[in-house]
Amino acid sequence: MRLADLDLTDLRFRTSADVFEPIRAACASNPDLATFETIGHSEEGRPIAGVTLGTGPRLATLVAGAHADEPVGPETLRTLVLEGLAARGWGAPDGGLEALFERFTLRIVPHVNPDAEARNGGWIRAFDPARPAVALAAYLRHRLREPPGRDVEFAYPDGRPENTAAAQFLFGEAPVSVHASLHGMGFSEGALLLIDADHLTAPGTESLRGGFRAAASEAGLGLHDHDRGGDKGFAYGGPGFTSTPRGEAMRDHFLAAGDAAMADCFRLSSMEMAAAAARSAGCVPPIAVVTELPLFVLDAPHDHTPGVPALLDRWTAMQPAVAAALAAGQPLGPLAAPLGLRALGLETAVRCHLQTLDLALAAV
Repeated sequence: MRLADLDLTDLRFRTSADVFEPIRAACASNPDLATFETIGHSEEGRPIAGVTLGTGPRLATLVAGAHADEPVGPETLRTLVLEGLAARGWGAPDGGLEALFERFTLRIVPHVNPDAEARNGGWIRAFDPARPAVALAAYLRHRLREPPGRDVEFAYPDGRPENTAAAQFLFGEAPVSVHASLHGMGFSEGALLLIDADHLTAPGTESLRGGFRAAASEAGLGLHDHDRGGDKGFAYGGPGFTSTPRGEAMRDHFLAAGDAAMADCFRLSSMEMAAAAARSAGCVPPIAVVTELPLFVLDAPHDHTPGVPALLDRWTAMQPAVAAALAAGQPLGPLAAPLGLRALGLETAVRCHLQTLDLALAAV
């Protein structure tokens, strides 16, 4: 049994507060396999949950929610914990998840940024892929994203209390074999996977890349193809793939723009923190991946130039017209339809995230 085989029939967007007690109870019901901890508190005092699953010799660290306007990643990890424990399957003919839990210890922070989650809660709870025009309007009106200087992903190890808590819980027991930070995109032309530079095109990760292509196709997605030319540390790995960004490259980007104050805000990403923890223990850095799946897919037929996300560029250029339509109470459908804009279903997105985690774990 794989993570992607978990029961996804009753998915819905929930908050950290909604699932805190259910996750604690599920772990308490499986004391031989699971441990629940309050690993720390956010700036505004909200508790941050940490879960340890399995007893295997390899450590995999999983975190989501750094950007709280990207809600599918946290829902994926909540589902992994709750449905994974429900389907542990000891003694089942197919082994359930027993084989995974014997090979790996998973350390999981389902949502590392509960304050920003609370500020985005209204539109997330109302998000309905079956009504993409309504979902789009709610997202554009109410979505809140923390500015770069407040970015939880780039504040490790101790830029914010959330980072201090997550760093101690996730990386206090090196070496890490696999690290995954689950993210998302508001709009894209398909699925994108970020892989650390050491593994981006390495022969040992061919199955990871090939499997991700297949998972995207199964989800009805193309591959988001964007060659950033190295900006902010994103090295191009072909359609659907780039390297994970680096804090140093982010700092260089803002220094080049003359914003030294912003540059000083960037520390390590969780991917870099995982690698640093491994190196400090004299171990090989882990495979690190960042999942990037869209809430809204842009997939109208068009002439594609390799490395150029033409539909996304067109949508970005349309933002003043979109803002004017929203302000006037006009429907957004006529603006979005020519770009093939559609909302990606939650079950489809969660399954694709879980398939990617299966592939990353299999790569080691």
